[in-house]
Amino acid sequence: MRSHKMVAVFGAYGHTGRFVSAELRERGFLPVLVGRDADKLKALAYETESQACPASVDDPASLDRALVGAAAVINCAGPFATTAAPVIEAALRAGIPYLDVAAEIEASVDTFEHFADRARDRGAVIVPAMAFFGGLGDLLVTAAMGDWTVADEAHIAYALSSWHPTAGTRSAGAVSRQRRDGRRIRYTNGRLEHRYDAPPMLEWPFPDPMGPLPVIGEFTMADVVTVPSHLPIPEVRTYMTANAARDVSAPDTPTPAAVDERGRSAQTFLVDVVVRSGQTERRAVAHGQDIYAVTAPLVVEAVERILTGRTKAVGVASAGHIFDAPDFLRALSPHIALDLRP
Repeated sequence: MRSHKMVAVFGAYGHTGRFVSAELRERGFLPVLVGRDADKLKALAYETESQACPASVDDPASLDRALVGAAAVINCAGPFATTAAPVIEAALRAGIPYLDVAAEIEASVDTFEHFADRARDRGAVIVPAMAFFGGLGDLLVTAAMGDWTVADEAHIAYALSSWHPTAGTRSAGAVSRQRRDGRRIRYTNGRLEHRYDAPPMLEWPFPDPMGPLPVIGEFTMADVVTVPSHLPIPEVRTYMTANAARDVSAPDTPTPAAVDERGRSAQTFLVDVVVRSGQTERRAVAHGQDIYAVTAPLVVEAVERILTGRTKAVGVASAGHIFDAPDFLRALSPHIALDLRP
């Protein structure tokens, strides 16, 4: 018997998976802890009094068993280039929505390309990159667009006080670098483009009290997949503060350290979005604490809206396409401070 309260979390014992499982419990859901390491699952299940079910992407039958009774599945286990397709297939077999927290550009592209037709034909819901990178930026761009149906450019600038990467971030980054073979990616002229040159160094005019900061231009994140998937914007650029880019690329940067009772790190973030149509610009700004922790309310809010029918699309859809972006962002007010500027 499937319960609308049971949500499977694949990769539940990972850094982000723990935040997601905790957020599900706070919202009244019953997380089913899923992953390949039975010992880690058992320990986490004992600690949190949750149900656990070992499963591996190499064993479809184990995934099917893990999803029995679940109303949805959230994939928190990277690299998503490896895990997304098998878990999506299991979700389709189970007839339940699939969401992931992938920041990997290539993995999100694969999800749109490989599953769009099947998911649409079945009336299934698949939401990739429902996370800080990919999901939040898409929601902010969509909200900033307002009544515009097209725009010339969308710029998403990330200011992170620091970036202590998790093991999952490092492994996913390694897979992406291998797939790119020394190239970088940008979204221009309505398509993804691979380049061998170095990205530009710029100064971004973040709003007060932060002010202008050095950023790496074309520090391309999953927003270049999610935003153009539903908005006709030919130029989508993402930027990262130089200090955070140095942190995440340095081999000796430590993993995140908890500083509060929720397990969040001291990292703070500000996301500054500017969309331009002709000579007119619109802006949306969001700020908060800990990019990994804030992914949890993003993806769990998405699950709740899907399960209660508050969606605008079926098939493979990004956050800004499937949800009412301004309303969704307002619902995150306990976690994210928002400023929508004309």
